[in-house]
Amino acid sequence: MSETTQQTAGPKADAKPDPKAVTKPAEPKDELVVTEHELKVGRRTLTYTATTGRVVLRDEVYEDGTFAGFKAKAEMSITSYVVEGGDERRPVTFAFNGGPGSSSVWLHLGLLGPRRVLMGDAGNLLPPPYELADNPESLLAVSDLVFIDPVSTGYSRVVEGSKPEPFHGYQGDIESVAELIRIWVSRNKRWMSPKFVAGESYGTLRGAALAEHLQSRHGMYLNGLILISSVLDLSSLDFEKQRNDRAHALYLPTYAAIAHYHGKVKRRSLRALVKEAEEYAAGDYPAVLRKGNRLTTKERAAAVRKLASLTGLSEDYVDRADLRIEHWRFFGELLRDERRTVGRLDGRFSGPMASAIAENMDADPAHDAISGPYAAVFNHYVREELGFESDLPYEQISRRVDPWSYKDFEGRPIDVTPKLERAMRQNPHLRVHVAYGYYDGATPHFAAEDVVAHLNLPDELRANIEHAYYEAGHMMYVHEPTRRQQSRDLAAFVTRG
Repeated sequence: MSETTQQTAGPKADAKPDPKAVTKPAEPKDELVVTEHELKVGRRTLTYTATTGRVVLRDEVYEDGTFAGFKAKAEMSITSYVVEGGDERRPVTFAFNGGPGSSSVWLHLGLLGPRRVLMGDAGNLLPPPYELADNPESLLAVSDLVFIDPVSTGYSRVVEGSKPEPFHGYQGDIESVAELIRIWVSRNKRWMSPKFVAGESYGTLRGAALAEHLQSRHGMYLNGLILISSVLDLSSLDFEKQRNDRAHALYLPTYAAIAHYHGKVKRRSLRALVKEAEEYAAGDYPAVLRKGNRLTTKERAAAVRKLASLTGLSEDYVDRADLRIEHWRFFGELLRDERRTVGRLDGRFSGPMASAIAENMDADPAHDAISGPYAAVFNHYVREELGFESDLPYEQISRRVDPWSYKDFEGRPIDVTPKLERAMRQNPHLRVHVAYGYYDGATPHFAAEDVVAHLNLPDELRANIEHAYYEAGHMMYVHEPTRRQQSRDLAAFVTRG
């Protein structure tokens, strides 16, 4: 294994500081480490180069209307994997997670990368310090990979003298991620490569807008967009800021799936139950909610019975909730008689309640189970195998980005479907893969499906969208059968041409 680093030289040991001198911060430089590795995939052995560290983003500077150079504004952390022997026609996939405020560690070490976390699964978690293993199902078998940590996540930070707020919002986030992709493609001479963008959760909202931005701003047309645990229209999940009850209906099939997993709904298969919940959520349920107090006693009683039979909640609770089951309350209510709460990120997980009379869960047991293994494994991996050393904390889920700015959507829903529609009309070869998890309580599958179903596209472009469903949660690759199947599905999507 060979390693090379780029570092800036420090001051001489015997230099004496001039108290009158004005010290300017050193101009930051790219700080990257390159290592060589191998991965056995079936009967093949892939030799690949890993490059990890931080890349400097710069603004153009003009004086009196004349270009005067560049000024550093941020250092973004990145890890790329490039297979030896490939050419400029080999696909490359740019991947990130969501948040806002999440690093790319989840897709990196959970699904796509050449190494992965071993942590167990719901009901059978491994103890710390966890394990790291080869990932022969890695997308690297068919595509080079670039994992991106948006500003203030991972090791990404603004440079000294710059403010982070411009990056902590919808538009600034898209522009900075797009700039990093443009720089990587140009420096690595990959403009002629098939290019894919993969995002998870808020990363799907970023990814859809990014596709339009890359095409319109940089002329970089994509071959594919991968949307994992998709949310393109935040109003589809909004229980608080709207009065049209949309979220109550769109969450119902997820409640049914989670209730089925925990044995609260019996005598039906998962798929049959979810289908029944979807039909009710698309038809009678919204009509019931629209009627309000115009419901007859008989109609209301029938709705209470139906919702209770689908969700595993008591008829008394459904009635007291006025037929409207808010998601945080559902996670705390389903297993209340066991004094346990179910996970939001993955409803298969459950954990003890801090208080058996609390209205909402005090913590997400799915996040509790997943975050520790990924933190331990990444911090080991980046130093011991990728050779990157930094005293900065790797911000797995960063609170530095709060509050996130949506000023671009002032007075209207946070909805990027027009961006995706534009990108697909602009580039009729852009294909879209949407992955759904039945137990995902953060971005429920029926809400994502509903948003995609309302895209304003001609039929020939709708044919460019494919759907994949898994019996898993938000980070669906935590479920081992799903991880294997999803890996096959994504490899097929990238190689389909």
